[in-house]
Amino acid sequence: MTTLGTASAEPGEIDTGRLEVGETRDGSPFGLPVAVVNGVEPGKTLYLQAASDGDELNGIGVIRHVVPQLDPAELSGTILIVGIVNYHGFQVAEHRNPIDDTKLNRTYPGNENGTSSERIAAATFEAATRADLILDLHQGSTSRMIDEVRVRCGTRHRLHDDCLELAKAFGCGYVLDQKGPNGQLARAAPDEGIPTVDPELGGCVGWDDSSIRLGVEGVFNVLRYYGFLPEAVEPSPQTRANGFEQYGAPCGGLVTMVPDLGDEVSTGETIFEVTTPFGERKATITADSDGILWRTRRLPQVATGEYVCSVGTDVDTF
Repeated sequence: MTTLGTASAEPGEIDTGRLEVGETRDGSPFGLPVAVVNGVEPGKTLYLQAASDGDELNGIGVIRHVVPQLDPAELSGTILIVGIVNYHGFQVAEHRNPIDDTKLNRTYPGNENGTSSERIAAATFEAATRADLILDLHQGSTSRMIDEVRVRCGTRHRLHDDCLELAKAFGCGYVLDQKGPNGQLARAAPDEGIPTVDPELGGCVGWDDSSIRLGVEGVFNVLRYYGFLPEAVEPSPQTRANGFEQYGAPCGGLVTMVPDLGDEVSTGETIFEVTTPFGERKATITADSDGILWRTRRLPQVATGEYVCSVGTDVDTF
């Protein structure tokens, strides 16, 4: 039998439950929604989680489509799932955990006696490190972003090639291969010997059906590639960016983007313009390097120095 919180499943079974991690302000216990899918045959263990950032909902959309499609009778191995990690942020549709005003995906591996976010991170890290592979589902918050997978351990890490292989198996089409900030699950788990990636499934307010569909396909690609499911799959070539250049507004006004998300840009090519409300051009911003338009702000209005967009640089195919 495999358990996660109150969810318990014998081989060939699925169960759902709660992973208790603390109490709310009125003293009531709360728990994260969890599921265990226990294959009829032995095999690897995959850990899957979503919404460590409380307003990033596409990952939840992926999980709610993936689980009903799983048949333990056809599965080898086990899947451990935490459907919503940032419980408090999710309740109020906020990116950070409002209890301690913390970005939860900067607190791994956590502390079981620490802050609210550290306690949630510790509980989910304990579950994650029972696995052989980890998928931490994200999106570009409420910005507009291409669908991509992030390898965050750094190119010098002993598990870099394994993490890159996992990203390629997921098969979004784009990979960002850049060392991430301390405290990310995808930084902490490889130190424990577990290949881990962040699929960043677009960016939206609420959720986006096309990104969710791509995420569902990605999870099943991983399940097939690593032998959880019987059908073999050969990963397709991925476009990789090894760096980011961010662009801010040199003045206030209204932004008009010239290339679209995923378009290639060349050094010196116009990326965006800033105009007055009357259409008078105030600034034209050009690319400093060749790359791919990766992410943009959603709203057109900007103040001086405010973030506008990101270009993925040092691009190759693998």
